[in-house]
Amino acid sequence: MRITALQLHSYRNYGTLRLEFDPGVQIFLGANAQGKTNIIEALYYASFGRSHRTNGDAELIRMGDPGGRIDLSFLRHEAAGELSFRFERGHRRRILHAGEPLRQRELVGLLPTVLFSPEDLFLVKGAPALRRRYLDAELSQASPAYYGELLRYTHILRQRGAVLKDIRERLAPADALEPWDTQLAESAARIVTRRIAAAERLGALSGHVQAVLAAGEELTISYEIAHAPEDLSREKDGMAERLELWYNKMLSECRPRDIARAATGVGPHLDDLVLSVGGMNLRGYGSQGQQRTGALALKLAELFYLRESVGEAPVLLLDDVMSELDADRRAALLSFIRSERIQTFITATDAAYFPAEQTGATYRYVRAGTVVARD
Repeated sequence: MRITALQLHSYRNYGTLRLEFDPGVQIFLGANAQGKTNIIEALYYASFGRSHRTNGDAELIRMGDPGGRIDLSFLRHEAAGELSFRFERGHRRRILHAGEPLRQRELVGLLPTVLFSPEDLFLVKGAPALRRRYLDAELSQASPAYYGELLRYTHILRQRGAVLKDIRERLAPADALEPWDTQLAESAARIVTRRIAAAERLGALSGHVQAVLAAGEELTISYEIAHAPEDLSREKDGMAERLELWYNKMLSECRPRDIARAATGVGPHLDDLVLSVGGMNLRGYGSQGQQRTGALALKLAELFYLRESVGEAPVLLLDDVMSELDADRRAALLSFIRSERIQTFITATDAAYFPAEQTGATYRYVRAGTVVARD
């Protein structure tokens, strides 16, 4: 998997920009607020059909311009592909794949990427929602079926919430929840079964990566089902069926509370990933260095997970994280990327972070929406 070319038109602070990429490490250097992250954002957008920085596509259009565009060429299993995203103020964006319209749910997984940004340093110590989002993004890129189930679950959860509100306001009878509870329990069981399997595999992969980055510290990962007994997911045979029964039971028992709050109090939207080193929960007890290394190990484990799932390594996007890592971890990360032959896009403010013997990279300087290759 690799990106071969990117073209931006009226995107963020770029008027027109065209870049071609080799299979190795691409480093974009420059001061803050010059447009480095805008390039990373465009690559991420091509992978997920959304920005990691804003929910509004209108913000992606260059100020004063009526519309903007991202065009991207890539190779997957050595087959060429092209994606185009067209933005127009006051209208919905359009996605084209090889010139043909494409829905967002068909886009996810077409161009797998792994993004690591400064915000991801809070992945370990931040709220559970961050870790759920991480896990869902990984699984969605690996499996279109999972992404479809996640969309279905989100729809059911939203509809159940509306019914709960109607019941609380005496606009609907209590038994109006029954069909939604049945669907929610079934979808929740499917999602959690996949998440548990992914967490186990990630644990094995991240433990290996952690050892490379942190001189032998052993990272373990477990999936925590909110409000569930510890033994619910211990036995793998028949797990989906047991989970569905348990969710049906819990939804029934929690119905009075859910009606009072007009919110569903059980389900995968409340679960968490628990990261530990030496049996110690990193979220509450890990040092800042351990938490940051844990977040990096988790991201690199995602890279390996996707490589196993789709048959080739995804593209790695590292946005301004070198300044957040100490010299040893920077050196280990660069050596790791080079040895694994992963196409990687890196933004940074200081060329000193990249000793020549560790990268063999292509360097470009970014200034005020202009990108110039370094000789």
